[in-house]
Amino acid sequence: MTQNTALSSSPVSSIHLSGIHLCRIKARIVAAALPAALVAALIAAPSVARAQDAATPAEATTDAAAQAPAPESAPAIPDIALSNKKPAKVRAQKADKLVQSKDTKAADKNAKKVTPIAAQDAKLPDEQLYEKAQAAAKKGHYDVARLEYQDLLNTYQESQYLMRAKLGIADSWFQEGGTAALTQAEQEYTDFITFFPNAPEAAEAQMRIGDIYYRQMDKPDRDYTNTLKAEAAYRQMLQQFPDSVLVPEAKQRLRDVQESLAMREASIADFYATHLNWSATIARYQTVVDTYPLYSHLDDVLLGLGDAYEAEARGVRASTLPEAAKGQLLKIDEDQAADAYNKIVLEHSAAPRVEEAKDRLVSIGRPVPTPTPEQVAASEALENSRGQYTLSKRMQLIVLSKADTVPAATIGDPPLEDAKPTLAPTVYNKAMQDFRDAMNPATYASRAAKPPLQATASAADAAAPAAAPSSSAPLAFQDVSTADAGSGSSPVVTNVPDASPAASSSGGAMGIEIVQPSADSPAPAPASASPPPFPGSAAADSTAAPATTPPAAADTSAQPTDNAWLKPAAPANTTPLPPIEKAAEAPDPVNQVAPGSQPPAQLAPVDGKKPKSTFDKSNESSSKHKKK
Repeated sequence: MTQNTALSSSPVSSIHLSGIHLCRIKARIVAAALPAALVAALIAAPSVARAQDAATPAEATTDAAAQAPAPESAPAIPDIALSNKKPAKVRAQKADKLVQSKDTKAADKNAKKVTPIAAQDAKLPDEQLYEKAQAAAKKGHYDVARLEYQDLLNTYQESQYLMRAKLGIADSWFQEGGTAALTQAEQEYTDFITFFPNAPEAAEAQMRIGDIYYRQMDKPDRDYTNTLKAEAAYRQMLQQFPDSVLVPEAKQRLRDVQESLAMREASIADFYATHLNWSATIARYQTVVDTYPLYSHLDDVLLGLGDAYEAEARGVRASTLPEAAKGQLLKIDEDQAADAYNKIVLEHSAAPRVEEAKDRLVSIGRPVPTPTPEQVAASEALENSRGQYTLSKRMQLIVLSKADTVPAATIGDPPLEDAKPTLAPTVYNKAMQDFRDAMNPATYASRAAKPPLQATASAADAAAPAAAPSSSAPLAFQDVSTADAGSGSSPVVTNVPDASPAASSSGGAMGIEIVQPSADSPAPAPASASPPPFPGSAAADSTAAPATTPPAAADTSAQPTDNAWLKPAAPANTTPLPPIEKAAEAPDPVNQVAPGSQPPAQLAPVDGKKPKSTFDKSNESSSKHKKK
């Protein structure tokens, strides 16, 4: 009775059991020797179960609980279905349900992603060519894709896929890679921008041109031609397409490129600093500061710039210049060094080397400034936006020949135009001008108070120099300009006076004066037909008149010469040398060989046979004659 009560109150009473389970239940009931009334109730159970299927589970549970007799009067009857057939409603729902395969689901998903252009003409042949070319490009068959794109361009010149096919050809070259392919891709992108300048894809084409050179960027200490071209391409993209969705990406690429260029300039400045070329060092550092404000090591650059000015100040301090000039030059160099250190403290307060800048300010006796909260926040945001080195990035930099763009900033607007570069000759000339001003304060004060060039141009004629003395006037001592004349004195033009009273002259445009002899001036002496005799010869001894005196009378018909009466160049001692003595004759040669001492090998053969030479064992050796 207890077991039957449990079965009737169990939630399993509403479940349709199979025939095998029902048989097992019947066996257990018979084995328990239930009364005959219970067996009759089990026989009538199927009709009761079918009636309960039409009712809800809650109503069935309520009816079963209400109809259940008391435990003392009758045993509980379990609510068990003896049929193994499923209801008709459940079978109908299962028959209507269809299971789709994976391929069918993928096809339906692709059908929902139809582009607006493809949705208009889904069955056109140009659209089929375009899709075929795209599929070939995705598989890496770039040559096949370009052929399909070219067929589309040549066949359907009015197609709506014309622009995309043109861009697809350039993309296929870009994806293929390689030097030749990237060069062809750049040309295709340039043509696309030329044909479709107002299309949204034109910004993408210009971006890809920058990416072509970005992929070919080398290390900062190598050739930087591709780096400069990438910078120019990204700047053109930002200036020409400021409303494109690719602007943030282009700005970040431009920051990376300028990071590499700034690193190159800073490394060159470091090289000049090791060779104590302070003019070139200052020029390179100043160019980095003016052109690349987002450089990751700008604090190092400013610190090196201040150190270069301090090095010049140490050279001035060790010189032997006057104290006034030395103090003025020291002030100029220390002011420029302090400006560099102050910029680190104020604008880069979150940089690693800000404490060194403060120490250098204290060492030169300058106050340490305090940055504002806005400056501190801006510096911290800039430093926190920089990338960090990881093991994989370091391995890529070691293995691959690529630029180091890891520490580049990710915020801030990169400059779109380069500042005017600072050149080493400019720095050197400024230093020399400062030196001249310090050595000549009066000149510096007069130049500072000098009116502008337009005001002094009109007064130039009033202060014209005095006219040069006449050529006929004698040369005075004051007419000759001295070597120590000041820079403000004008040169004095002097003419050599002629012995003749009046000589006609004609001037040239280049300041050259040609002097002609006057009519009443005496003609110069004619030159002799034969050259003068050499001193010491017989002709020279026979000459009666000395060589230093001009002839008394000259033939006016002969052509005059300028060097007829000049003394020829000759040594002071004109005494002729003694004749060369003949060398003594050599004695006759004496034969040192005594008669009869000739070796036998040199004697004449006897009886026509050559005599055998004797063997000297003291000097020669052989296999037959061994040396003792």
